[in-house]
Amino acid sequence: MIIIILFVHYAHRRIICTVRMIKNSVNMQTHSATPQILSHTIEEQSLPQVRIAYFIMVHQRPQAFKTLLEKIYTRDQFYLIHIDRKASSETTEAIQDYVIQYPNVYILESMNIVSGGFSMIQAELNAMEFLLNASKQWDYLINLSGEDLPLRSQDIIRQFLTVNAGRNYIFYYDQKFYRPDTLQRIQNHFTELTHRISSLIYKRDFMRGVTPYIGGKWFIFTRETCSFLSNNEKVMDFEDYYLHTLLPAESFFQTVLMNTDFNDIIVNDDKRAAFSPPLIGKNNYYSQFLKFLTESNSIFINKVGDLTDDRIIECVANGYDIPLPEINEIERELKRDQPGSN
Repeated sequence: MIIIILFVHYAHRRIICTVRMIKNSVNMQTHSATPQILSHTIEEQSLPQVRIAYFIMVHQRPQAFKTLLEKIYTRDQFYLIHIDRKASSETTEAIQDYVIQYPNVYILESMNIVSGGFSMIQAELNAMEFLLNASKQWDYLINLSGEDLPLRSQDIIRQFLTVNAGRNYIFYYDQKFYRPDTLQRIQNHFTELTHRISSLIYKRDFMRGVTPYIGGKWFIFTRETCSFLSNNEKVMDFEDYYLHTLLPAESFFQTVLMNTDFNDIIVNDDKRAAFSPPLIGKNNYYSQFLKFLTESNSIFINKVGDLTDDRIIECVANGYDIPLPEINEIERELKRDQPGSN
C-alpha cells in the first residue's frame, strides 16, 4: 500500500513535497534520549536498545545500496531513502522495486542534489522533518550514502549508542583557526544553479556573533537534535546564510550546533572510516588502513561501493561481530588539540 503525504513548512522557504511512504510503519516503543555517562556494567547489557532512523542518499549502484540495506535492516527501526533526481531510471526503478518488500522503509521525494550546494543539507533537513512526523519511536538519526557499509552489527552499534545516549557525533574544527584556507566558502555569496554552482560570486560579511566551524558531512544525531534543527527559528537564520555558501555540507550542522546549547553534547568524531587510497604508496596505505580498522571504534566505512581489495573485505568481515574497542573521547580530544596533531 502506498500513501501519499504532503508536508508544507509555512514558516520558511523549505517545503517538503510529496513523499512516498512504502506500506505502514511497525509499532515501536519510545526510549529516553537524556544524555548519560555510563560505565560498562552488567546493568548496561539489559538496557533497552535505542532505535535508529537511517537516512540513505543514493544516486548510483543499486546493488551496493541493496548490500548496505540488508546489513543494517531490522524490523524495529526506520529507513528513509533519497534517490537523486539525476539518477538513471534503471537505478530509480531498481531501488523502488527492491524496498517495497520492507514494511518500514520509506522513500523521500527526489531532489536534484548539486555538488557543493545547499541541496544536500536541504534533503537532510527534509528527512529529519519527515522522520519526526512519521514516528516518535526512534532515538538517533544516522546519514549514509548508498555505497557505505557497516563495520559492526546492528546489535553492537545500537548497544554503543544506548550506552552513550544523548551524545551527537560529528567532526568539527574551528574554521578560522584550523582551516582559514576555506573561509572563502562562507565569506563569498554563491548561487546554486540546476546542475552547478554559479561562477558569479561576491564578498559579504559573515553572521554577526557566530564562530564558523568546518568538518565532514557525516553525522549521528539524537532525535532532540533533529527536532531542534527542523523546527527552531534560530536555525532558519543559519539556513538563510548557508544557502549561499560553498560546500555547506561540511560546515552547516557544525556551525549551528557549536553556536548553540548543543555544543556540550557533541563528540568530535563521526564514527566513520574513509577509504581513499593515494595514487602513490598504495601498499603502505593499505597496511595502515587495516591497522586503523582493527584499532578504531568506527562503525561505518564510507564510499566502498567499488571496494574489491580482499584484505579490507576480509578485515571488515572478521570484525563485524567484535565489540567496539573502548576509547577515551576526552583524552583523544586533548591529543587532537595538541600542536602538530593535525
